[in-house]
Formats: sequence, structure tokens, C-alpha cells
Amino acid sequence: MSSQANKIIDSFSLFHSWEEKYEYLIELGREMEPLNPLFKNDKHLIHGCQSKVWLYCEKKNEKLYFYGDSDALITKGIVAIIIQLYSGLNKKEIKTEANDVFKKIGLRDHLSMTRANGLNMMINRIKQFANN
Repeated sequence: MSSQANKIIDSFSLFHSWEEKYEYLIELGREMEPLNPLFKNDKHLIHGCQSKVWLYCEKKNEKLYFYGDSDALITKGIVAIIIQLYSGLNKKEIKTEANDVFKKIGLRDHLSMTRANGLNMMINRIKQFANN
């Protein structure tokens, strides 16, 4: 597991209730760098999510950097975690990064079926970028 995954797990372990964890998730989304409006289009839209989610990938020096946004607060926080987890990794690191960080922080157990499906769609899109 990457050091970034461990940081995310450690951050969530500071909170005891799911109300606090959701508040933290919303805060992560609010603090995320805004996505350039040019990338809020159908080409970068993740289909299958309950909310609108845009994910843009930029390749620099053999590493992939991700930028994203959502029109829903909790989903935007999930996007922020995904960006923290995968941005700055090379393709091989992305392919081998275990996405069980979401299970370890308990998020998978606290998402509706449609939000969990959206999370899977976002991770699949990240993996697609790594396979291209």
C-alpha cells in the first residue's frame, strides 16, 4: 500500500463517528483544486455515477496527474480521495495500487449502492488512463 493510501487511512482514523467522517469528506472536496471549466464536458464525464463527476488526466514526465470535480459534496470528497491516492503515480504504480483504502476507511460500507457504483466507475476510469 502506498504512503498516500496510509495517509488517507490515518486521517480517517482520527474521526470516530460517520458524521465526522462525512464532514471531513466534504471538507476534502471543498479544499480540492478547482477543475478547469474547459474539462467539464461529456468527454471527461464519468458515466454510471449518481452525480455528475468529471475526471481529467494529464501526463507529465511518465507520471499521471488527475483533476476532477463533482456537483455533489460527498461525491466531490470521494473524487478528492481518488486524486490524492492516484495523482503523481506512473502507470505501473496505478495498475498495482490496491483500491482497498476505501474499504479500510469504511467508506464502502457507508455508501449507497449507486454511490458505490460511482466509486467503482471512477477507479475503473483511473485504471483505463493507466492502460493507455
